[in-house]
Amino acid sequence: MTPARTVTVRVPGQLRQYCEGFASLPLVATSMGALLADIESRWPDLYKSVCNETGAVRQHVNLFVNTSSVRDLEGLDTALAPGDVVTILQAVSGG
Repeated sequence: MTPARTVTVRVPGQLRQYCEGFASLPLVATSMGALLADIESRWPDLYKSVCNETGAVRQHVNLFVNTSSVRDLEGLDTALAPGDVVTILQAVSGG
């Protein structure tokens, strides 16, 4: 069970190869930016799949805190609280 002080990051199946196969990552972070910095230091390939070379979230990736998109909140400055669930969601497109 995840300790209450952590934030849980849900990783989609396509990206699990970049974080040792984990479906979820229990991390301690107070903001989305701090969370992504921790991901970058631990799993750089996962980070590169979520953020571009400038550190911005890639256009085809959506990050949600609980049920709200960080794009509708404060972006990388979005505050995180213990028990929050961050979901990485890749856009699906085709033609």
